[in-house]
Amino acid sequence: MALADLLSSLLPTVYAEEEQHEEQPEEPVEEVEEEEPEDPKEAIMEECGNSKECASLKHHLEECAERVENGSHEDCIEEFFHFMHCADVCAAPKVFEATV
Repeated sequence: MALADLLSSLLPTVYAEEEQHEEQPEEPVEEVEEEEPEDPKEAIMEECGNSKECASLKHHLEECAERVENGSHEDCIEEFFHFMHCADVCAAPKVFEATV
């Protein structure tokens, strides 16, 4: 006799009965599309990128990009990061203020 047979002979097996529920027809639910609020960050970053504080860095980035277009074998990563850092520093408090 196996252990499972011994246990089943000592303990009765109980089966759960299914509860019968009356099905009620579901009412159609209208989906309402909500417009997402506009993210002010892009406009603020654009504004800060064109500001006086970042003008010289933007000029250096544009000069570098022009050299690359004319065949220079450099990249403009350093100029890009300096420009984006300036724009981020300018934009961060404005973006935070716009979202609060």
